[in-house]
Amino acid sequence: MAARWFIIHAYSGFENKVRDQILADATRLGLDALVEAVEVPVETVTEVRRGKKVQSERKFFPGYVLAKLNMNDDVYHLVKNTPKVTGFLGSSGKPQPISEGEAARILNTKEEAAAAPKHQIKVDYEIGDSVKVLDGPFASFNGVVEELDFDKSKVKVSVSIFGRATPVELDFDQVERSK
Repeated sequence: MAARWFIIHAYSGFENKVRDQILADATRLGLDALVEAVEVPVETVTEVRRGKKVQSERKFFPGYVLAKLNMNDDVYHLVKNTPKVTGFLGSSGKPQPISEGEAARILNTKEEAAAAPKHQIKVDYEIGDSVKVLDGPFASFNGVVEELDFDKSKVKVSVSIFGRATPVELDFDQVERSK
């Protein structure tokens, strides 16, 4: 019987502990040949904090863990009896496998990842917020955010030059929210 992907429902925030516990228990009980992989789906997010770009990983599906299992009674009870696991995703408590393509899309692997990379940029300011320009010719100027362009990682800020509001286009990391 070939291994299939299953979705395990776990307590939110305990996904990595559940993954580690399933792998450890499988090894301890001699079931590691039946448990091929246990993954927590994550995506890389770029945030701008204090004017610097910071990359971090964020859980793509909080509260869920993907596992490639050769399902039998022993493996079912191994996963079901793991602390912080509430059960499998499926109808009436019966584990329902998902397709290989769906698992690849969720785990952000293979060609699907190259076609549509999961990469977001988060900033700590929004339209209408007061910001301070950190570098460039307008360094130390204060202004108001008029536009955010996430595709180009640019922000349009209205700064006051000689008493006149002038729109300036800057990179996300060139400005920070005013205190």
